[in-house]
Amino acid sequence: MAASTHTVTNQAPPLVGYDVFAGDRTLAEAVDRHLPPELLAEAREELNLLGRAAGSEQVREWGELANTNPPRLRTHDRYGNRIDEVDFHPAWHRLLGKSVGAGLTDAWGRPGGHVRRAAGLLVVSQAEAGHVCPLSMTHASVPALRAEPELAEVWEPAATSHVYERGLRPVSEKPGALLGMALTEKQGGSDVRANTTEARPLAADGEYVLTGHKWFCSAPMSDAFLVLAQAPAGLTCFLLPRVLPDGSRNAFAIQRLKDKLGNRSNASAEVEFDGTTWARRVGEEGRGVRTVIGMVAATRLDCVLGSAALMRQAVAQAVHHCAYREAFGGVLIEKPLMRNVLADLALESEAATVLGMRLAAAYDADTPQERAFLRIAVPAAKYWVTKRCTPVVAEALECLGGNGYVEESGLPRLLRESPLNSVWEGSGNVQALDVLRALRTEPAAFDALLREVGAARGADHRLDRAIRDLLVELADLDGIEARARRLVERMALVLQGALLVRWAPPEVADAFCASRLGGDGGSTFGTLAHTLDLRAVVERARVTV
Repeated sequence: MAASTHTVTNQAPPLVGYDVFAGDRTLAEAVDRHLPPELLAEAREELNLLGRAAGSEQVREWGELANTNPPRLRTHDRYGNRIDEVDFHPAWHRLLGKSVGAGLTDAWGRPGGHVRRAAGLLVVSQAEAGHVCPLSMTHASVPALRAEPELAEVWEPAATSHVYERGLRPVSEKPGALLGMALTEKQGGSDVRANTTEARPLAADGEYVLTGHKWFCSAPMSDAFLVLAQAPAGLTCFLLPRVLPDGSRNAFAIQRLKDKLGNRSNASAEVEFDGTTWARRVGEEGRGVRTVIGMVAATRLDCVLGSAALMRQAVAQAVHHCAYREAFGGVLIEKPLMRNVLADLALESEAATVLGMRLAAAYDADTPQERAFLRIAVPAAKYWVTKRCTPVVAEALECLGGNGYVEESGLPRLLRESPLNSVWEGSGNVQALDVLRALRTEPAAFDALLREVGAARGADHRLDRAIRDLLVELADLDGIEARARRLVERMALVLQGALLVRWAPPEVADAFCASRLGGDGGSTFGTLAHTLDLRAVVERARVTV
């Protein structure tokens, strides 16, 4: 018998079979902090159930299958009839069924709904990020639908249902529905006011037919879409159902599916409206941007949460690997330089999660001050957290070395997904300029931000100095647009620092303020001061299976 030449040793076991929620101390603490005591037991039970599913081998396999078997466009049926449907692998439908059933499209009408949903979104995104798109669009459609009470009466119960049913039928015949969005035109970009799709009113009040081409349509398999089009009085929001009330198909031609860098499991499409495409007006004519602004803000928060989830999963994988992998005479996690890298990554992940959950809590509070806080904090967080995602995931992949570069590790899928949220719902410049707009036109927004960071004043001298420096920058408006990115970055870091000083363990807050606000850190990860308690920071980020 030939001698064995392929004995596998020194490999970390796969990170499966664990509770994604309970294994994330930062997230579990945020839920405890932001939910009323009377809701905690029920919320924890729901999130533990979802966390065990997301960490299971079965659901992880669903995520792999959904990505290795991407959606396919079927323009016609076998007889030649135009149907414009998108076929998905069964794993995609199982993922959506699990997430819709967990209430991840139902936040606006139940107590603590936004915090519970945000935590759930952070959990399921770590199993498979692509299916979160239709969850996000459906959830975010509710504020826009409420601009037209008659439509909301029909569509809101379907959108917030905990039942997922695939296939196209009239909404009156379905126990639940998904909604997508089609705002971007052929020229692409974020300037929705350059919209050229036309809306011609019909005799019946609120009914129109649309003519146009949407370059980017999110979740094209959905039951309905919110779209923008030029009506006689200007840019207007419309609800466009795929199936009309009489059961016939609306004119909705899917021209092609996008071939994307990542987000492979999810379909995105170009669609055409041929002049007979029927739609219902949502809100007033000429007030389309105002109508959809609530939807845009909600999806921007989901971009923050999605990036936080990707960072958390990447860091969890890196710490897990290093806890088992031996090199140069010991376990990697015990090597001072690797510990420094892991701790630095863990700081970024924790700061993103804490900020995302704080924004969700502001939605639940729904006071004038919290609404003002959201107005400036959401675009600032969207700008910064989504931009930090790619370097975090790339560095975490490097912690696994060559093992992280192969598809089976899951890290390449995370890396392909990582730039997505910085592009969706307005790129970095759009977010930075939106923060400037809030500063110029809504003084209450900046006042709310100052009150938020002021709650931590006096607890850390580096944070106090950073707050003062931010105020100095804001006092000088000369060339402020060219400085917008710098300003918003500092704003987001100060906000994260203030939240960590108030709520994180001292070793986490100390390391964050020293490196991100105090200047005692480098341009790459793994450059924290060696005098910090890095062991405690890494251990906090470690998942126990």
